[in-house]
Amino acid sequence: MCDDSNLMLCYNRGCASKFDQANNTEDSCVYHPGDPFFHDAYKGWSCCKKKCTDFTEFLNIKGCTKGYHNGKKPKEPEKYVPDKDDKADVIEYHAPKPVSLPRPSADLPLINIKPAISSALLQQIAAASISNTNEKETNSLTEIAIGTMCKNNGCKQAYEGAGKGNPLCDHHPGVPVFHEGMKYWSCCNKKTSDFNAFLEQVGCSQGKHCWIKETKIQGQTNCRLDWHQTGPWVVISIFGKKYDPNTSFVKLSPVKLSVELYFPFDNSVFSKNMELYGIVDVNTSCVSMLPTKVEIKLKKAEAISWGTLEYRRYLLQNGTKQTLNSGTNDKQENSNCFVESVDLGDL
Repeated sequence: MCDDSNLMLCYNRGCASKFDQANNTEDSCVYHPGDPFFHDAYKGWSCCKKKCTDFTEFLNIKGCTKGYHNGKKPKEPEKYVPDKDDKADVIEYHAPKPVSLPRPSADLPLINIKPAISSALLQQIAAASISNTNEKETNSLTEIAIGTMCKNNGCKQAYEGAGKGNPLCDHHPGVPVFHEGMKYWSCCNKKTSDFNAFLEQVGCSQGKHCWIKETKIQGQTNCRLDWHQTGPWVVISIFGKKYDPNTSFVKLSPVKLSVELYFPFDNSVFSKNMELYGIVDVNTSCVSMLPTKVEIKLKKAEAISWGTLEYRRYLLQNGTKQTLNSGTNDKQENSNCFVESVDLGDL
């Protein structure tokens, strides 16, 4: 049985075998004189080109150099222990606090933002204009096609020619109502749960037939408005089709936004005026008019997160807080009233 008490452990990298100092020759040890490296999942030695991806295989890579065994254990690097009493070695980092800008007056004049108009939108408007012109020319003809159905609600009469058919129209001047399973017309309240019976209800009023339905002026219309924000931007999207980019506009001040979209083919207008939650840089903000929406990119003038899109004002009276509509005239009519606004510096 061998006595290992006189053997020493070799500390050369890649060797780790025990040796007898009396038999230590210049080619007894096979080791790696270089340093290990770990890069891009590869493991290897700087002294040779051997590398692999498996750690166990890396540990079993044989040395590339022969020499004497080294029985002297290398010194471990001293760990740095900072002196808590030495303030010069302590580096403190304080995150910069956002600078709250004074809120500009809401009475500043609005600036018209020149939009970037999509060529696809211009083509859409041109095609719709041609179609609308053709439709108006068709509607202006005195001749009505035989078999044209009356456009009044509830009327089943078809056009049979001048002086023929029932000259009076039995129709419903009201609107259909569907509530809790019941179906009826608002003008006569004849309720039924069967949809076919509802369609067959005879009109409750008489009048003239409407063979060609005229386009109604709808006035104010509603468009869906969405918004989101990134670090430096607030992006507002107003969805609508076939609006006229030449008569529509977007106006902006540091704290106010005014939008008006004109839809020429049904003579309707979408308008929106609001006081913004934060302060914007008018000169850097931009507007894009696209075929399906208007996209408004507002550049934040201060690095804060907007809690809402619109700035909310509160009227405190008799201990009760009441919300005032954004974009309205918030002048105090009573000296006892107090207007409390959001302090952006607290965010």
